[in-house]
Amino acid sequence: MKRRFGKFVPCIAAVGLAFTLASTALAECGLPNKPIKPSNWQPGIDATLPQFVTAADDQPSIVGMWHVTFTAHTQNGVDITSPGMVIDNSVVVWHPDGTEIMNSARSAQDGNFCLGVWKRTGTRTYMLNHIPWQGNKFDPSAPPSTIGDPQEGVQILEWITLSPQGNSYAGTFTLKAYDTSGNIYTWFTGTLSAKRITPDTPFSDLF
Repeated sequence: MKRRFGKFVPCIAAVGLAFTLASTALAECGLPNKPIKPSNWQPGIDATLPQFVTAADDQPSIVGMWHVTFTAHTQNGVDITSPGMVIDNSVVVWHPDGTEIMNSARSAQDGNFCLGVWKRTGTRTYMLNHIPWQGNKFDPSAPPSTIGDPQEGVQILEWITLSPQGNSYAGTFTLKAYDTSGNIYTWFTGTLSAKRITPDTPFSDLF
């Protein structure tokens, strides 16, 4: 019996050595020894907190989908009759990587998908630089059939404040429309308001 057991000693030692080497290799590759929680794959987000709250300061997050209405109060420096002119009704998504995309209710020929980048400026305050290409000269009253030069562009700057509950935001914007030579041919200033879109939001809420 002793002889038989002695035959297995080298095998047991080899298995032990293999486990030791494997553990060392895992440590060297930087793999954690403890189980990974889902929140570890989303830096700054704590899975135990509500959906729209970040772990950094327990403040609501701008990340998500929104229904946004833009109301112009001046055009080319001239006041627009109260209560202003709605120039866009859009669906906007703010991404956690600092980018943003907007699906405008304007006609598709006018360039109704556009992109932006954002940064946080304070507690629940944000600034967005939104740059769409336009299909024709920016005119809120242009008919849907209008098709123009896609090289014209617009820059929309937004300064917003998120509500304490994280389900709405409001702020101001400036919109400058450029021709193909880089000249501003019209500009607007105004206010915007937004409501968060959730899995339970009906489409009728967008009207």
